[in-house]
Amino acid sequence: MSVSITNAFVEKWEAGAHVAYQQKGSKLRKTVRRKTGVSGQKLHFRKVGRGQAGKKSRHGNVPLMNLGHSSVTCTLEDWYAAEYIGRLDQKKVDDLSISQTALDAGGYALGRKIDELLIGKMDLATNIIGNGSKGFEKGVALSVFQALNVNDVPDDGNRFAVLGPHQWNELLNIEEFKNSDYAGDKYPWLKGTESRTWLGITWMFHTGLPLDDSTRKCFAYHQTALGLAEAEEVKGFLDWVPDKAEHLADSMLSAGACLIDPEGVIEIQCNDDSVIV
Repeated sequence: MSVSITNAFVEKWEAGAHVAYQQKGSKLRKTVRRKTGVSGQKLHFRKVGRGQAGKKSRHGNVPLMNLGHSSVTCTLEDWYAAEYIGRLDQKKVDDLSISQTALDAGGYALGRKIDELLIGKMDLATNIIGNGSKGFEKGVALSVFQALNVNDVPDDGNRFAVLGPHQWNELLNIEEFKNSDYAGDKYPWLKGTESRTWLGITWMFHTGLPLDDSTRKCFAYHQTALGLAEAEEVKGFLDWVPDKAEHLADSMLSAGACLIDPEGVIEIQCNDDSVIV
């Protein structure tokens, strides 16, 4: 007898993979400049220089800004999150229960990979605040705010910051931050998460930030400073593998990240072991 799986189960898997990635995956995906549906292995994000207005004499020529034009290349790579589901296991438990477990795991894995790619590009930033000798205090937050302003980073509601769990707890000790607005009211994908808007920056905590001994690297950035290219949004497949006598549940994604404007990213080095008073 041939082994088959119902079309309904396959369709539920494919739809579910997309939901798991969107709802339970990356925290950072929608906070950067993003292009989906990329054809080929590379995408070039265009970068335009700063313009300056000038005066025109009567009947004279209109002065040109002579904007500088350049591009930053983003290379896409393929990522997979696969799991075998035993045929007999499906008989012992509800099909949807065991498939949902694999769906969630695949969605989380691909989401973490997207964040890992973006954080890796943030780590290339050369604008650094602190040296890992102290925790995240109010003065540090104000220094971040000042650094973004000095670099002429647009104060347009698209500034973001990611902190480690320890720094987040320190931030909650600051009265102004504690009383700030929840970011989920503005950004639907952050709804239900502990994220807030303060000083015109949307602050989030993240467990995947680099840690070197006791120094945690946190980051503040503008949405346009980083780029994410995706060939297509996550796809899920469920196939029978005869040699394994199991179904292979596979979620996959082709994506890449790049640093578009280094001036728009600030690295904050904090002591991850500092005492929270």
